[in-house]
Amino acid sequence: MTKTGVMICGHGSRSQAAVDEFAVLAQKLPALLPPDWPVDYGYLEFANPVIRDGLDRLREAGCERILAVPSMLFAAMHAKNDIPTVLNTYAAKHGIDVTYGRELGVDPKMIAAAADRIREAVASAPGDVPLEETCLVVIGRGASDPDANGNVAKVARMLHEGLGFGWCEIGYSGVTFPLVEPCLNHVTKLGYKRVVVFPYFLFTGILIDRIYGFTDQVAAAHPDIQFVKAGYLNDHPKVLETFAERVTEQVGEVPPPNCAVCKYRVQVLGFEGEVGAPQESHHHHVEGQGASAPGSNVEDCALCETFCTGECRLESEGHDHHHHDHGHSHAHGHHHDHSHHHDHDHGHHHPEYPHAQHPHGPESARKQRD
Repeated sequence: MTKTGVMICGHGSRSQAAVDEFAVLAQKLPALLPPDWPVDYGYLEFANPVIRDGLDRLREAGCERILAVPSMLFAAMHAKNDIPTVLNTYAAKHGIDVTYGRELGVDPKMIAAAADRIREAVASAPGDVPLEETCLVVIGRGASDPDANGNVAKVARMLHEGLGFGWCEIGYSGVTFPLVEPCLNHVTKLGYKRVVVFPYFLFTGILIDRIYGFTDQVAAAHPDIQFVKAGYLNDHPKVLETFAERVTEQVGEVPPPNCAVCKYRVQVLGFEGEVGAPQESHHHHVEGQGASAPGSNVEDCALCETFCTGECRLESEGHDHHHHDHGHSHAHGHHHDHSHHHDHDHGHHHPEYPHAQHPHGPESARKQRD
């Protein structure tokens, strides 16, 4: 019998609280999997252990087959590119079978977990405002990938329609548009008495601080509207169930395909030039750097006061998408290959995100516009 191991591949964060929450989720997952499958985890950037460390431990435990899953809500550059690069390189080097599962994605269990967080927030809010007089705002991570951004919109619609809110708007914490502040300012013009802001995120961290920080700012400017901050997903039981399914479905009779609407495989409107771009990770320079690396705290930043607004991306390296947003890398443009081939090309070109200058995107973080 081939010994099977499970590898959970996290993004990593400069926020120690986020790293701690991820570790708790990883510790709870084995209870939902076969007892003879050892489970390990690692991070793509900043935090330790790195992905390679977890793979080493599984291999040393005698695992000949590793079922890897990305700890990502949606598939964008990290899930489609960086993590497969690390896995492919490791599999080729050690002659071990590493398969790669789907991201959590749009799934009824994930929708149920999100709905619970939203219901909890509404139940705890003072006053009695009907749902049809309430606007739901769903905030996603934001990526240079319309597939991932579109999936945030699908989740938002399913929550909107499933719960019965009067209106729903969708914003993003970075990279794309609209960002949190312009999204919330738009919502204040719609005439709703209550606004529920729900971050569709797994863990805490700099971006959760940003979402809640902008919510507080906009709420202070509009005292006639009640703003309610819903909690993020964290280790909701339905999230754990979805993770376990992403592992076990890999050994089913027909493993489900991943990343169907992938801009590296097919021509996606507005991103046609990125088909077949080479696959390479850009996280080596921050791999294992540690959760408390420089730039992890607002105290270290001359631009932000109470929370990270993302303005540093604009002030440094002028719109270079490789710049770090207090710990969040945004390199773009690689082919996603589910076979175990590693194409390492240092001469490749990174397409500019076509909406980088959108006034409701990262440009909105500027305190003083030119």
